[in-house]
Amino acid sequence: MSDAHGKLMDGIYRYQRHFYDFTRKYFLLGRDEMIAGLAPPPGGAVLEIGCGTGRNLVLAGRAWPEAQLFGVDISAAMLDTARAAMAKAGLDGRAVLAEGDARDFDPAALFGRETFDRIFISYALSMIPDWATALAHAARYLAPGGRIEIVDFGQQDRLPTLWKRAFFGWLAHFHVVPRADLARVIAGLARETGMAGHCRSMARGYAIRGGLARG
Repeated sequence: MSDAHGKLMDGIYRYQRHFYDFTRKYFLLGRDEMIAGLAPPPGGAVLEIGCGTGRNLVLAGRAWPEAQLFGVDISAAMLDTARAAMAKAGLDGRAVLAEGDARDFDPAALFGRETFDRIFISYALSMIPDWATALAHAARYLAPGGRIEIVDFGQQDRLPTLWKRAFFGWLAHFHVVPRADLARVIAGLARETGMAGHCRSMARGYAIRGGLARG
């Protein structure tokens, strides 16, 4: 499954990655606010799951200059772009990127560490087939006092029906499926792990912000 999904993502983004950030900045709401609120401890480790082009990690590196940066993505094509972005931003010396499946990556093997102070997932759960497993897997590697932060497409529930139908149809062309059960899955993980969970709708249901915090 991971090899097949990786090849699928490579196929979708082999060419799109060159203009992905320019086109997506207009409708991937909440990313920058999430990054601005990460506030990792000095020298803390920040991991992005589904790091794509590296755009978000560049912003995180600028916002939090003492943070160690890590990124994992299943698409080798996207990682090529991300590594170039890190180098252009002068962050390649403090960023480690690796190819891996969000559902079962091994951070010790990829990054030489077991836990992270902040883990963030920006518009990626909607592209991971077994996304609930990926989220539970991420929670295993959250350090004490750490947080997982998520932003993704919502259910468009307070927007016009025609908009929702057209928008969901357009997203489907890119194998993007907004996760209707995200709040329920976060609540379930919070109960299972003893973490604190949160989830809220944004922009009339256009986007959703959620996460988990370990005490």
